[in-house]
Amino acid sequence: MAHLLSTQGLLTGSSAAVCAIHLLPSSRRSRRAVASTRCQSGSNGPPPAWPGRAVIKESSEKVKLPKKFSLLGSTGSIGTQTMDIVREHPDQFELVALGAGSNVELLAEQIKQFQPSLVSINDASKVQQLKELIQNVPKQPEIMTGQEGAVAVAKHPDADAVITGIVGCAGLQPTCAAIEAGKDICLANKETLIAGGPYVLPLAQKHSVHILPADSEHSAIFQCIQGLPEGGLRRIILTASGGAFRDWPVEKLKTVKVADALKHPNWSMGRKITVDSATLMNKGLEVIEAHYLFGVNYDNIDIVIHPQSIIHSMVETQDSSVLAQLGWPSMRIPILVTMSWPERLPCSDEFCPRLDFVKMGDLTFKAPDNAKYPAMQLAYTAGRAGGTMTGVLSAANEQAVEMFLDEKIGYMDIVKTVEKCCDKHQQELLQRPSLDEIVHYDQWARDWVSSNVGSRQAVAA
Repeated sequence: MAHLLSTQGLLTGSSAAVCAIHLLPSSRRSRRAVASTRCQSGSNGPPPAWPGRAVIKESSEKVKLPKKFSLLGSTGSIGTQTMDIVREHPDQFELVALGAGSNVELLAEQIKQFQPSLVSINDASKVQQLKELIQNVPKQPEIMTGQEGAVAVAKHPDADAVITGIVGCAGLQPTCAAIEAGKDICLANKETLIAGGPYVLPLAQKHSVHILPADSEHSAIFQCIQGLPEGGLRRIILTASGGAFRDWPVEKLKTVKVADALKHPNWSMGRKITVDSATLMNKGLEVIEAHYLFGVNYDNIDIVIHPQSIIHSMVETQDSSVLAQLGWPSMRIPILVTMSWPERLPCSDEFCPRLDFVKMGDLTFKAPDNAKYPAMQLAYTAGRAGGTMTGVLSAANEQAVEMFLDEKIGYMDIVKTVEKCCDKHQQELLQRPSLDEIVHYDQWARDWVSSNVGSRQAVAA
């Protein structure tokens, strides 16, 4: 694998030999390797959220309806789709607290419709404007600001669970506060586990809190492991659309412009995640998240290109059966599953169109091209390093993608930049970081990329 990148970092030397193992087809893995896949996070790793199976405790009491939620990131994509779900099922769900960034106009409309008792807005300068916009609302909510407000929303005493849609490490502290308050987590924030897994997972275990994945791939896996016996899971297969450049030859990638990277063939997403889909870094980060969620060894988490995005991911059981979750590309079902679990709620065809196998047509698959997508290998290597390395990987990538979008570096420089940052972090890698240390190294990675990679020439140096 060392030939994939010219830099001498995480992808070279002995790590490369280990990292290449996951590319072997399952038929070529040794029996010993297969036998070792019974969902273990490693002797030194944190406890997985769902160790290869999802079991409902017989003693679990049913939550009284409507089930009450706090929603962090209410004005973002996850937040607005959550509200679509509440509108579809007003007898099942209620929003008691909302946390938003700076979109005060949309937040005001949400307050008018859902009448939460508490709202938080990150931008304190917008409070007066918000008050003016909601002055005629009969039930006036308490208004808080900043991180303190987000934490208050997360641990609202009336909430049964919290939907975490805040982007980045800003969602870590509120999520931890919710866990400490005994709230189940509907997880739509990747950094919670990619950066915070070594701290968050033991905390969730301590407080007997469920972490329910709301992104499409991990929701698919979660749905597929329902009812599996202990030790029944052998392998996870994450599907990837292949992004904007799945049909481009590798040689052409050096000509990529920002506009090219933002043309996703299947999904309408934000700019950052669309670029991550093009590099396949998003899939590498999902490998790390799958490891933390389900405890599967990295050698047994595979990626396959599936251009139609109908199969959202698959699991292979010990008897070689493969279970898959299918559906039209939509985030509504994954979010709904986290909110309603362990129940299954009916949805109208208008809200969630049913899958028509005739209209669906052919489903195709191919192996990802490692020369085209070197981010995958870097993510596997960072995942095996563990500790703070995965958070540094994510933060460095976020900063590098921002620089690419600002046309400060080229497309081919993104992964090279991230690798250089991860290589530098090896000197300070912590296996069991505190929450403060996780946040510290997240910011360190962003600062390192900003200060050390100021131009295309600097990346190439």
